[in-house]
Amino acid sequence: MRLEVPPHSGLSIHECQAGFWDFPSLDISREPVVGAESYVAWQEEQDGADFQLPSGIPEPISKCGDLDVIFEYRAASQKLTVTIVRAQGLPDKDRSGINSWQVHVVLLPSKKQRGRTGIQRGPNPVFKEKVTFAKLEPRDVAGCAVRFRLYAARKMTRERMMGEKLFYLSYLHPEEEMKVTLVLEPRSNISSGESPLSPSAVSHSDSASSTQSLSHGGAPELLVGLSYNATTGRLSVEMIKGSHFRNLAVNRAPDTYGKLFLLNSVGQEMFRCKTSIRRGQPNPVYKETFVFQVALFQLSDVTLMISVYNRRTMKRKEMIGWIALGQNSSGEEEQDHWEEMKETKGQQVCRWHTLLES
Repeated sequence: MRLEVPPHSGLSIHECQAGFWDFPSLDISREPVVGAESYVAWQEEQDGADFQLPSGIPEPISKCGDLDVIFEYRAASQKLTVTIVRAQGLPDKDRSGINSWQVHVVLLPSKKQRGRTGIQRGPNPVFKEKVTFAKLEPRDVAGCAVRFRLYAARKMTRERMMGEKLFYLSYLHPEEEMKVTLVLEPRSNISSGESPLSPSAVSHSDSASSTQSLSHGGAPELLVGLSYNATTGRLSVEMIKGSHFRNLAVNRAPDTYGKLFLLNSVGQEMFRCKTSIRRGQPNPVYKETFVFQVALFQLSDVTLMISVYNRRTMKRKEMIGWIALGQNSSGEEEQDHWEEMKETKGQQVCRWHTLLES
């Protein structure tokens, strides 16, 4: 198998070998979405200048922000129209590292219908964009939900999920407009000031070892870029950067590298690749791209697994964590990343992923 990289990228080329490799078993079970939903209704002032909460309803408290949304379901046409109006109280640039925002929406549980807003700037971005979900029969409405995710983004290909919220359609008022303010739930690890939330800010200065980085309590994460060209059948995987990699044995930054495995529909290894080692870096920058040949009809049947290792000695290594994307994705974030890659038709899509323990 041959690896290809853009001629101007400066990336190194590695040989991928076919064979078999030991890897953690994948849990392909899917659990239903459960849990109570919190939201507050809101109304528009007569002059249309601002949205305000009705009297008697306390101001929602959220470290991530609020999202004003309008729902309208028409049984006759079997269409649900969701208008993303605006977001408020978002993290400032000092905390998020970025000042541009985008909202992604998806209809659950099928995940077959989804949409996104354009990118807007500022701490209170106004979107006023509609997403329509079709062929939603009245008897099915109560069993569905709409998931909203807020992303910080400098470009379409450089995004990071900041917060999310589910709205269960059993709360809908049939045949009338319903205005709701959703309190976005923040990512569990975005409160730290040490971890830069702008994935585009990848620089070698971020890789410097520091006691502060080593002692940070955040989970290890990996920034991965995916793209697929249906015409050529080339699946490009870029391992961009890691965050919060720790050496549990000694108090120093680890020496890390990544292994990539492409598995077929029955879990057999088709190809393997390996990055070079990054020494003494808790937030290593890899920027290495691997290209796999995958036919379009096979794309939904393969699984890409990425594992990150700490090399302690020449003969000893320990796994920091792993993720899987594709047919047997290790989580919702990974599955959404894979699906979005297929929809963007050749454009690279980058996402941060929390590494799972081995």
